[in-house]
Amino acid sequence: MPAVHNIAPMKLEMLLAVVHDNKAAYYSSLIQSHQANLQFIVPAQGTTHFILNYLGLTDRPKSLIMSIVRADEAPSLIEQLDETFQKGKDYKGVAFTVKLTSVIGTMAYGFLSNERRVKEEE
Repeated sequence: MPAVHNIAPMKLEMLLAVVHDNKAAYYSSLIQSHQANLQFIVPAQGTTHFILNYLGLTDRPKSLIMSIVRADEAPSLIEQLDETFQKGKDYKGVAFTVKLTSVIGTMAYGFLSNERRVKEEE
């Protein structure tokens, strides 16, 4: 019977990104390329909508993307998002991560971290 060893758990973070609504699918795909298995996209408003409403102007619709990412992938993902935000007016956005302190259940953790919890030796 092969020996089974537990692998040290990978820390997880929640990525929150506010982007233009028409670019939400683009950013979702970019985030998924960094091993994010779980994402939620919900309608949102930018921080300037209060001022623009007061002046009688309209704000572009936004989307909030919430993703669970591995801590080792988060810095390169944030850097890539920052570079993309600099492309031009249509690509502007805000993104940051928040550390998760615990996840209940090994199956849920395995899905969120995109790793197998147990490794078999041959």
